[in-house]
Amino acid sequence: MRKRPKAIPRPAPPEPRTNEKIRVPEVRLIDEEGNQIGIVKTSEAIAMAREREVDLVEVAAQASPPVARIMDFGRYKYEQSKKDRESRKHQVKVELREVRMKPKIDDHDIDFKTRTAAKLLKGGDKVKVTVMFRGREITHPQIGKSLLDRVSKTLDNIASIEKEAQLEGRHMTIILAPDKKKIAALARQAAKDGTTDEPDPSDALHDDELEDDQNDDSLEDEEDEVDDEVAVAAGD
Repeated sequence: MRKRPKAIPRPAPPEPRTNEKIRVPEVRLIDEEGNQIGIVKTSEAIAMAREREVDLVEVAAQASPPVARIMDFGRYKYEQSKKDRESRKHQVKVELREVRMKPKIDDHDIDFKTRTAAKLLKGGDKVKVTVMFRGREITHPQIGKSLLDRVSKTLDNIASIEKEAQLEGRHMTIILAPDKKKIAALARQAAKDGTTDEPDPSDALHDDELEDDQNDDSLEDEEDEVDDEVAVAAGD
């Protein structure tokens, strides 16, 4: 099996030049309070920063002349790093989750899987709904398409179709993405009606259950293949 190449890490953005690293003869100077000092020689600007025990930082290298500011560069970097950490903390990481079913699934299980997909979508994740065919079931792909259409229609009030139904090998899949506007409108309506739409933890579809389904399907595929071989042998 070929190993997937590791992603090349993005290089860190270059830091602005400071103090003696600023090579231009003069700069447009700004003091610690944001006041415009005007155009001064770079050596004089560095001396002013040294007197105040801070740094001269080039903040607009492309300007003519470049713009430099007197500031505590170490403290500035610390505050920027803190802001970056805070912004990343509030970012929502969207994951692609999967809900799987079989062509012969009954109505109760379809409702259960659909509720599971709805909870994942309301949690902000994308959902891949997969119909897994076994043995001769692959000769009736329209059954899988009908199942996927049923699920996507039921979830139309909170999701949009990101990828239409597509057959790949023995799996037919569709990808649904959460529609934030529809979900917000649904929540407002629920609040107005005084109803609750909190998920029932007992309905959650865990990853280990998905893995068990996959293992069961692998065993059933092997059994179907054996049945096919027996049928051929009997025919001979």
